[in-house]
Amino acid sequence: MKKRFLSVLLLSLMQFVSAQNKLSWQGYFSFNEIKDISEGSTAIFAASENAVFTKNATTNVVKTTTTVDGLSGQTISALYHSETSKKMLVGYENGLMIVVNENDGTILKVVDIVNKQLPPNQKKINHFMEQNGLVYVSCDFGIVQFNLNTSQFGDTYFIGDNGAEISVRQTTLFNGFIFAATSNGIRRANSTNANLVDFSQWTLVNAGDWSSVQALDTELLAINASGNIHRYNSNTFFGFLQLSQPSVDMRARNGSLFVTTPNAVYVYNNQMVLTRQISNTQILDNALTLTCASAVGDVLYIGTKDKGLFSSTLSGGSGFQNNTPNGPLRNNIFALQSTTTSLWTVYGDYSGAYNPYPKDSYGVSKFSSAGWLNIPYEEVLGAKSLVRIAVDPKNEKNVYIGSYDAGLLKIESEVPTNLYSTSNSSLNAVPGTRDVWVNGTVFDNAGNLWMNNSLVDNGIKVLKPNGDWESFATKGIISDVSKCPFGRMSIDKNGTKWMATYNNGIVGFNEKGTLFKKITTGETTGNLPISDARVATPDNNNQLWIGTTKGLRVLPSVNSFLTDSQLNTRSIVIVEDDLAQELLYEQFITDIVVDGSNNKWIGTADSGVFLLSPNGQETKYHFTINNSPLPSNVINDIDINSATGEVFIATDKGLVSFKGTSTAANENLNNVYVYPNPVRPQFSGTVKIAGLLDKANVKIADIEGNLVFEAISQGGTLEWDTTAFGRYKVASGVYMIFISAQDGGETKVKKVMIIR
Repeated sequence: MKKRFLSVLLLSLMQFVSAQNKLSWQGYFSFNEIKDISEGSTAIFAASENAVFTKNATTNVVKTTTTVDGLSGQTISALYHSETSKKMLVGYENGLMIVVNENDGTILKVVDIVNKQLPPNQKKINHFMEQNGLVYVSCDFGIVQFNLNTSQFGDTYFIGDNGAEISVRQTTLFNGFIFAATSNGIRRANSTNANLVDFSQWTLVNAGDWSSVQALDTELLAINASGNIHRYNSNTFFGFLQLSQPSVDMRARNGSLFVTTPNAVYVYNNQMVLTRQISNTQILDNALTLTCASAVGDVLYIGTKDKGLFSSTLSGGSGFQNNTPNGPLRNNIFALQSTTTSLWTVYGDYSGAYNPYPKDSYGVSKFSSAGWLNIPYEEVLGAKSLVRIAVDPKNEKNVYIGSYDAGLLKIESEVPTNLYSTSNSSLNAVPGTRDVWVNGTVFDNAGNLWMNNSLVDNGIKVLKPNGDWESFATKGIISDVSKCPFGRMSIDKNGTKWMATYNNGIVGFNEKGTLFKKITTGETTGNLPISDARVATPDNNNQLWIGTTKGLRVLPSVNSFLTDSQLNTRSIVIVEDDLAQELLYEQFITDIVVDGSNNKWIGTADSGVFLLSPNGQETKYHFTINNSPLPSNVINDIDINSATGEVFIATDKGLVSFKGTSTAANENLNNVYVYPNPVRPQFSGTVKIAGLLDKANVKIADIEGNLVFEAISQGGTLEWDTTAFGRYKVASGVYMIFISAQDGGETKVKKVMIIR
């Protein structure tokens, strides 16, 4: 990959808020974990882990802002909407601040705090407080001044003893003074003092650890770490009300004070008379954890840790409404499975050593044209740590999910109906436990569901269409089954199953003859860089692409399983900067997926996603958090919608998709279509001819028969840049598209209108 190519790629991808990029990327984020909220005159603004949404209280219109729009994938810790400047400030745990101009949608990333010479764990942004166009940003080291008009940072105040760094949780203005609630006392300074960078200008009012301080009309109130509400008497703070739990949020709005604890919200008037108290059981149940609360007009909004944003009237005359945008249950998606019409996701996981403890109690999510359907843990028959999905290609209403806890879960028509375990299947428990670890679920062409069953002698299982089970012993090929968990599985054109293992490389198995073979380390025993393999995927040319925790290998032909006694792989050598080197050397590869054009999408544990050419010699894209809307460089899973070419990428911080053009090849030309059609003057993309056979010949000519384009398809979609063989843009007019199969036995003619 050449430096020039990378620099051009970086410049183009850095502008991922552009219209073209929005057409290429799509976000599928969960908004359930509310980190903070802010208020406008007619709208509520809410921040989840790494996305923001706004709900207009008058029109009920909801707008979302995600990494696809320009936000960071880092974890949000504070949110503020400025009504006067119409700007939204998003603060992050790593000190990043993003300014969203609500008038034109532009987004500015401000990295001054990130770049400060401070320990990374001291840069968290905790709170924003605006005064006359200046925002006081409370951080884990002190206070930073930010000018909303110039979008520039000003002075930094280190207000601890002798100018030490100190965690500032919240600030407020009261009687001309700035009060700061910190981890080491409440401190104050005159807001008109021009020398606030001098720590001696900040005086200690009360010692101790304080979570919040707020001005409520003529009152100044603060809460300490133990949940004791204090009132200021012009000299000191004295406690007068003890909460049942420490507070997690306090804010004063429109003459009311809102105090939030994990289990309740308390609303006080400006005389500190309790006007309403809402417990978590009034909203849902006692498992609900509350994070913050505020109001817009007469509407009370309550943020929760994992159920989103709820609202009710301040007077309490109505029930609670969930205002959260539609999305998956969580952002940390461990595995997904795409069909042509839906996408299934699960959230269970295991460590790098395949340890599922502590087990995850999450459900299952499905995305379709109807939106997101979430099946909570309470409905999945007690199965924890759900790690791998297989949708029955012969009946997509049947979905099977492997659990690293309780066996195999079956879902029929979106309802969990059966949990296969030791009592009703051939699955075995890990000796000495009740755990049934099932992974690698995959269907073959005959409708058999194959899976692996870790840490037991008979490690490969199959559930047949008639409901019968069969087991195959792996103890002969695995040196110690009790110490070798199993991962992903795939099936090639010969019906050979390829299974990734923790310390025995790749195991190949074919039930015809009950034949096992192993690819592991050593020049004559497989040539893997390490015996910890994570994925083995056959490509369209019958090569097997193997990802390990230390790099990439390729088996030249899956047919060698049937003929060779020992299978040996090779590395891919590329030339970069005139030096020969191994492709993806030392990379922890988590997944490899092959698209309709035989390109390889490769996910990694910490380096984002690579898109490689069919032979691996060209890196077409390398997507990371720095040049794309990826919310994280930790890639858990990848899958492709074979009909649309949409590539779904699951990370530990959210799900995004890249709308590629490499769709699976069709069996005939009956469903060929062209889009967009017509091509209008403002369109700057490419024309797609979809629904093709593999290796179809495509010719495009003007109405007079002059040829302007010719290509052979790889997969089901081909692109035309609307130029005459790349030399110049073609003129307005009708263009004929002539399509023929490789053998000439089938043809199709289409038209496309170009309007310049």
